[in-house]
Amino acid sequence: MNMTSNSFPRLPSSGIKVIIVGAGFAGLTAAIECHRKGHSVAVFERVSDLKPLGDIISFGQNASRIFAKWPGVMEKIEPIMHKSDRIQYFNSEGKFVTSQSFAPERQWGPRINGHRGELHQILYEHARHRGIDVKLGQDITSYFETGDKAGIEAYGVKHTADVVLAAEGVKSRGRSIVLGFDDKPQPSGYAVFRAWMTTEELKQNDLTRHLVQSDSHNAWLGEDIHFIAAAIKDGAELSWVCTHKDEAGIRESWQFPGKVDDVLEVLEGWDPVVLELVRATPPDRLFDYKLVYRDPLPTFVSPEGRIALIGDAAHPFLPTSIQGASQAMEDGVTLAACLDIAGKQNVREAMQVYERVRYERVHKIQATGVTTRDKWHKADWDLIWKDPTLLHLKREAWILNFDVEESTYSQYEDVRRSLHAPGAED
Repeated sequence: MNMTSNSFPRLPSSGIKVIIVGAGFAGLTAAIECHRKGHSVAVFERVSDLKPLGDIISFGQNASRIFAKWPGVMEKIEPIMHKSDRIQYFNSEGKFVTSQSFAPERQWGPRINGHRGELHQILYEHARHRGIDVKLGQDITSYFETGDKAGIEAYGVKHTADVVLAAEGVKSRGRSIVLGFDDKPQPSGYAVFRAWMTTEELKQNDLTRHLVQSDSHNAWLGEDIHFIAAAIKDGAELSWVCTHKDEAGIRESWQFPGKVDDVLEVLEGWDPVVLELVRATPPDRLFDYKLVYRDPLPTFVSPEGRIALIGDAAHPFLPTSIQGASQAMEDGVTLAACLDIAGKQNVREAMQVYERVRYERVHKIQATGVTTRDKWHKADWDLIWKDPTLLHLKREAWILNFDVEESTYSQYEDVRRSLHAPGAED
């Protein structure tokens, strides 16, 4: 179905102008939601061509509820979604341990696993069809703010708005103006090899054929290592990730081309099925990604209340949380709703409420990534063999059965009052 910018429900103009730096999942969600709420929005993205790159990404039901509010989006996502409703666990030698079904979650809505680049392309196209101004190839060199406006500078040209949202990831220049200093990412002690491939060769291999006969989801767990493989599109494509110990320091860049031999060295002595998956990986489809760590920030909002951090710029997640992209989307929805409620004359209040609404929830969910990683990497196998369900992912209703838009509107007034209560910090 062809849609024009007039095809999408939108509130009357709020008069609020929003600049968003970064066109990832956080930035595009914020842009689409700001458009829905009647705000004027422009997105500035550093890369000049948004190619559908990457491997698998997961969205919980809390995020699929957001997608469902955007006309036509779920219809495009459903054909490329991962269709397996369970994950099977093996030890590093390939012995089956347990199977976890996700069927009980269906009452909360669909969970979405799919190709990162393809899902991102759907959001980007939806934003463009809405008429949202997405400027590519924009290298933002600085942020600035006053009491009544904020802005960015790109190639010597300054752009101003009522609000600027920094959504360009853990290296965001917006962090400096929010924090008041230039902080550096720290190594987490772990890295991830990530790969995506088509499965023709795997289907010819007796060791791997069973993994790609249909959609499947399998995890192998060992000491300080886990390896997850997911076949998608009826087994036509497969993604795998291998999280392992890595004490290398973090430089300016922390994503590099991966080497098959390096992965095989990490996985020495593992299940031959896993080793065959690695050997079949095309060299140009393998990446070595250093996981960075950031201490929880004291604030997401700048001193003048005109610039806010969202997504990884505010709270990078470990992959084992399975909530990084979903929480980035929740940030964008929350900010757009807060601006809608507060109005143009109360932008600073909206930004403060955004931080209060998001801060505790996002950090509690962030901590689940460490809990899950340690549960898998430091498993007591004597206990696991007695109760294999100890390996299961926690799929909790307070995280997944959640409508962030509804929650923001319902709690805004109480949070606003708390900001103005006697003794409350400004």
